[in-house]
Amino acid sequence: MPLSVEAIPAFETNYIWAIHNGHDCVLVDPGSSAEPMAFVQRRGLKLCALLLTHHHFDHIGGVDDILARHPVPTWGPKDPRMPQVNQHLAEGDQAQIPELALVFDVLETPGHTTTHIVYHGHDMLLAGDTLFSIGCGRLFEGTPAQMQASLDKLRGLPDQTRVYCAHEYTLDNCRFALQVEPDNPALRERAEQARRLREQDRITLPPTLAEERAANPFLRTREASVIDAANHHQPGTGTAPAAVFGVIRSWKDKA
Repeated sequence: MPLSVEAIPAFETNYIWAIHNGHDCVLVDPGSSAEPMAFVQRRGLKLCALLLTHHHFDHIGGVDDILARHPVPTWGPKDPRMPQVNQHLAEGDQAQIPELALVFDVLETPGHTTTHIVYHGHDMLLAGDTLFSIGCGRLFEGTPAQMQASLDKLRGLPDQTRVYCAHEYTLDNCRFALQVEPDNPALRERAEQARRLREQDRITLPPTLAEERAANPFLRTREASVIDAANHHQPGTGTAPAAVFGVIRSWKDKA
């Protein structure tokens, strides 16, 4: 049966992604249990696995309750803050979900947290809080150099990859990105698209990676326009991608 990927809203901005074939279902980063369990029950689905990207509560807060009712394989990074994980993953490993014929390659993407991972396969990137549409995660535990390296990994994935990130931040991210690259036509188009979608209370995700490379300043730290903006904001930044990233990330944090 063909796969469907659906966003389950939770909290104010979170999306819990459900990947299913009409029978079996995987949940990605269930920070809450009520919404995804209602979704599974309403659709008559059988939960077969959980995929976790990092330890923040809004991504794992529902896991204990879900596992108490549905003890399924729980994939994620090896991190003592995530004791629910029973299938530990690191760079180069694969998460295999036989019920859905899914095999995801795992990439370590430190920056937002030190042990963050993402899942890539089947033209999907389950990005957690590493990459957002027109943005990226805050550096709660990692360094600019770490996050730049992590984003470079994602930037190199195929154009058609769909980015399933964990938050509806696109419109706000566009407002900031236009301060960095006000003359970027791809960004202006994405901002207008996001505005229209949110006015209709519709989701802005998932974009393709090609679209993100064209418009997301955090994937464009080697572009002259982004380098110039960083140096204008903080003279002396230079051209090193990690330095440029550090300036625009700090700029966004204070915007």
